[in-house]
Amino acid sequence: MTTSVTCRGLKLALAAGLTITGAAQAQTQVYKCTDAQGRVEFTDSNKKGCKVLDLPGYIPAPPARAVAPAPAPAARTNSPAGSAAAAAPSPSDFPRVDTSQQRARDNDRREILNEELRAEEQKLAEQRREFNNGEPPRNGNERNYAKYQERVAQMREDIGRTERNIEALRREIGNIR
Repeated sequence: MTTSVTCRGLKLALAAGLTITGAAQAQTQVYKCTDAQGRVEFTDSNKKGCKVLDLPGYIPAPPARAVAPAPAPAARTNSPAGSAAAAAPSPSDFPRVDTSQQRARDNDRREILNEELRAEEQKLAEQRREFNNGEPPRNGNERNYAKYQERVAQMREDIGRTERNIEALRREIGNIR
């Protein structure tokens, strides 16, 4: 009785595996191996006493071909010349932007980033004023001291986030050519 349940379980496991494998279009051979005690094992490595299974939907793997190693990526630099050398060559029909047009785009970008920087700096000043060096006035709904502490902690996080935004905007402005 145990043998039939085990075989039935193996058959169900094999059927499920074949269904999944077939759906994924497995690229390996499957071998059925029986050991001296009569236990059946399914594997992808050929051992003594194993037989190759003919699986429906099996697609043999294409032969391996030699692939040239990819060139190592160039080191990143902050200089415009270093980034131009690291960039891949453009196709001949790739649209080009003339220098004056690119300069105008960069100036527009710089101005937008400067406006964002001014807005973030104003926001930071307002947040610091409200924060009052870590002792903002309590609101009427903050009778519970834990609520007050949560609000103060949230204010600290907001100030830190705004400071990081300002740093990021300054870096971005500095990266414009």
